[in-house]
Amino acid sequence: MYDTARDALDFVKNKTRSDLDGNRVLALSPVESIDIIGWAASKVSKESRDQFPEIPWVVIVAMRNRLIHAYYDIDRAWDTITDDLPPRASTLKGIIGNSEATKP
Repeated sequence: MYDTARDALDFVKNKTRSDLDGNRVLALSPVESIDIIGWAASKVSKESRDQFPEIPWVVIVAMRNRLIHAYYDIDRAWDTITDDLPPRASTLKGIIGNSEATKP
């Protein structure tokens, strides 16, 4: 999830919403990233979800489902990537860092 979040943020770095209108690959990258992140979140066990309640698991999965079933709503994907994803990526990075530090 973190790797895809980081990639998604890189895709839109120094871009504006209007940049997506002329570039189909760029337009689809936020949608595909949200799809991957949401799918991965849906595969996280309940036990793991319970360990990290700061991650809004249900919201992430629901956003993926809404976006995919709304036929790739580029505006919603853009807003999610630019507004919601940065703090989520930061939280995921912290979780990864903490789990790496506690490995034997």
